[in-house]
Amino acid sequence: MKYVFFFAATAALSFGSCKEDDVACVTCDNELTQSFTLCREANGDASVNGQDTDTDYDVYLSNLTQQGTSCN
Repeated sequence: MKYVFFFAATAALSFGSCKEDDVACVTCDNELTQSFTLCREANGDASVNGQDTDTDYDVYLSNLTQQGTSCN
């Protein structure tokens, strides 16, 4: 019975996390850092490696490129 519950809970979480969130991501890097993932969240904020920066994506990306970081 525990296995049925575990399977059902896992399946529910998996299907719930597959919804369309309008998140677009790019990979960024520069000479000083390892590659990281930059995403535009549904609310317009930038997130880095899954952590919301509370900063507008376009502003965050502009600051990165001014500092020599390339994203694609």
